[in-house]
Amino acid sequence: MSLLATTPPSLPLPPDPREAPALRWGILGAGGIAGTFARDVPARSAQRVVAVGSRSADKGAAFAASHGIERVHGSYEELVADPDVDAVYVATPHSHHRDHAVLALEAGKHVLVEKAFTRSAAEAREVLAVAERQGLFAMEAMWTRFLPHTVALRAVVDSGALGEICTVTADHGQRLDHVERLFAPELAGGALLDLGVYDVSFAHLLLGAPAGVRATGVLTDRGVDLQEAVVLTYDGEHERALAVCTASMWTASATGASVVGTEGRIDVAGPFYGSTSFVVTPRGGEAWQWPPAELAGHRYGFEYEAAEVARCVSAGRQQSDVMPWSATLEVMGTMDEVRRQLGVVYPGE
Repeated sequence: MSLLATTPPSLPLPPDPREAPALRWGILGAGGIAGTFARDVPARSAQRVVAVGSRSADKGAAFAASHGIERVHGSYEELVADPDVDAVYVATPHSHHRDHAVLALEAGKHVLVEKAFTRSAAEAREVLAVAERQGLFAMEAMWTRFLPHTVALRAVVDSGALGEICTVTADHGQRLDHVERLFAPELAGGALLDLGVYDVSFAHLLLGAPAGVRATGVLTDRGVDLQEAVVLTYDGEHERALAVCTASMWTASATGASVVGTEGRIDVAGPFYGSTSFVVTPRGGEAWQWPPAELAGHRYGFEYEAAEVARCVSAGRQQSDVMPWSATLEVMGTMDEVRRQLGVVYPGE
């Protein structure tokens, strides 16, 4: 692949989510991110959201009415027992992901679990052990990995066109002081699990698991992380590379990312974790932007990850090649070490 061009080369796109087999989805939890899933997925794919479970009858009924969902269950137990539900999207706070994912798996349902997958790598291993025992599919809902710009960006990096990767940076800051759960240790609050997980997963996608982690940050008076800066180091083929990840729930940042190599760089427009564009600047050549004109302005959402679940379930697979269990465990392990260095401990750990 030549980067010495004023127009982008032909780059791969993810499979069309409208062509994936249809699953019947139940949504566990009726919060904001569940609403995004309920809105985007049926509108842009063959997937159907047929039920929602909420511990608040009024909240569940309002959610279902807003999104045209057929059935409302007054408990999570009722939702996972619904015979018309094939897969469950777990959209509760991080503190409850392990228990709710296990609840669904034990009921025979495939699961897509919001990121961060759990509070810790130990909890993630518990969930995946149940999925393996039950012969069911499980995946972390890291939607960024499935989006068109990420697929195209990874193709550029994998081609070797950037040369040796030297630095990966990712920044995710939002002013979220109005979101009470993020300041609650009992709900696994803090910037890292909500925002920094995107940074760490982006670095992992390109460089794999780090050999070293160095973290510094600022904690709230309740002991959760307000913001942090993390430097990751590597061995093997990336032994000279660094990744720098910053996250904050106290201030809004540009939310950009970059991949810098010896032969060029990629700058990803913010928010790097959502549907976006990037610019490739080759060493000694002219910069070009992706996406090409025919894709510009089109927005993408959670339908890509939901379609991946459907394809894998249809093929009898328990995990995705794009977001495999090993990646989830390695990202969770990295964040465990960040929390250890920052001194963030959740109740019960």
